[in-house]
Amino acid sequence: MAKGRILVVEDEAIVALGIQSSLERLGYEVVGRAGTGAEALALAEQARPDLVLMDVMLDGSGMDGIDTASELHERFNLPVVYLSAVTDEQTLDRAKRTDPFGYLVKPFKDHELSLAIEVALYKSRTEQRLQENERLLSTTLGSLAEAVVSTDTEGRVSYLNPAAAAMLGVEPEQALGREIASLFSILEPDTRLPITGLEEICSPRAAHPLCEDMLLVTPNGQEMPVGLSVSPIIGARGNFRGRVLVMRNVALRKKAEAELLSSMQALRTAFRQTVRALASMAEKRDPYTAGHQQRVAKLACAIGRELGLPQESLEGLEVAGTLHDIGKVYVPAEILAKPARLSHMEMGIMKSHSEVGFEILREVNFPWPVARTVLEHHERLDGSGYPGGLKDGDISREARILAVADVVEAMSSHRPYRAALGLTKALEEIGSGRGRIYDAEAVDACLAVMNGGGFTFDEPEVCQGAPAPGQARRAAPEAADE
Repeated sequence: MAKGRILVVEDEAIVALGIQSSLERLGYEVVGRAGTGAEALALAEQARPDLVLMDVMLDGSGMDGIDTASELHERFNLPVVYLSAVTDEQTLDRAKRTDPFGYLVKPFKDHELSLAIEVALYKSRTEQRLQENERLLSTTLGSLAEAVVSTDTEGRVSYLNPAAAAMLGVEPEQALGREIASLFSILEPDTRLPITGLEEICSPRAAHPLCEDMLLVTPNGQEMPVGLSVSPIIGARGNFRGRVLVMRNVALRKKAEAELLSSMQALRTAFRQTVRALASMAEKRDPYTAGHQQRVAKLACAIGRELGLPQESLEGLEVAGTLHDIGKVYVPAEILAKPARLSHMEMGIMKSHSEVGFEILREVNFPWPVARTVLEHHERLDGSGYPGGLKDGDISREARILAVADVVEAMSSHRPYRAALGLTKALEEIGSGRGRIYDAEAVDACLAVMNGGGFTFDEPEVCQGAPAPGQARRAAPEAADE
């Protein structure tokens, strides 16, 4: 297999034959011989050689070897090695302008010819690979939706892809060589102050949150939310060569996030309204305890906040509190409204409301243990509660909190069979049962919010928003596991 395909351009036939003979002896394939520039161009277009050996002085066509080499380079990007006995400064200067791959002075020996060709072919193949990589890189960058801008060491634009040109509203030719600050500025969206030290702040390694939500401003005043990353360009010797900025238009993402947030808020509102409608269904049958579930939910949330429960758990506690007596829809209205003490049988029916509530809610896919909390909210630490007679650690944390809130609200409110006992009596009850009947931490938290915590049953809902400053003083170890 030939070491390379070579076109010989030499106007002296005998010299051309001698060169061909030498090339074939050295293992190269001669694809043709041309005596004029026109013949050389025609053969080059037809044969597409790897290299052209070009005599500088050509007769009979109006084009000498240097003119022909320039055409070959422009039309076919072919490497040329000059062969000439001419070495004057003017000729050499003209030859250099065509970016030759070698200049061999006649007469030359075979090993000199072989060395010149090998160097030229190696250089040509290296440049072809480089050009191919550049085309691949250019195609890749050109197809990206992200805007890519590179600068030199002085901050002047050396490249920008079509997406960057479109984002900045400029033509690539207009941007090249300009200082990047003249094309756009990057502001922090909240303060609208310019961001300095972009390379340190917005480096892919830094992963600074600001760079996911920044504001790009063009000279004509156009503003656009962008995500930005900045990387230094490091040369082969470790020297700084410039920067690459990659910008992503995040306007559509921010719009989608806003729409999603709005949708989530609408769903949350609908969910809360549904929960309240379910609670109202139970209370319609017992007008004497109307609002009891909502008030218990508020107090339970206040206790939970005092204990440092996370917001997600507080929301679940509010839902459980709002629905904890939903099982009373099963209890006959005459029992609910009876103005005297209940009989043993009637009390048994009344106590079943916890289990009925559990059966109603167990099929609902709540993100919190609502059904279990409703089932256990009448359990007591010493096992005296119902329906399961559970003790201490077997009772869920939410149910232990709800039990304290339920007792305090119930004792503070009027019932058909008795007048309101008052808040003082209610607090004395949970205090006397602290650690024995009621969860000690829940009791302490309840006393804290009632005695100096500013809580009233008439205040706005407490499960909304983040925990209040100064609360969450006694965050229990279990809170992280809720």
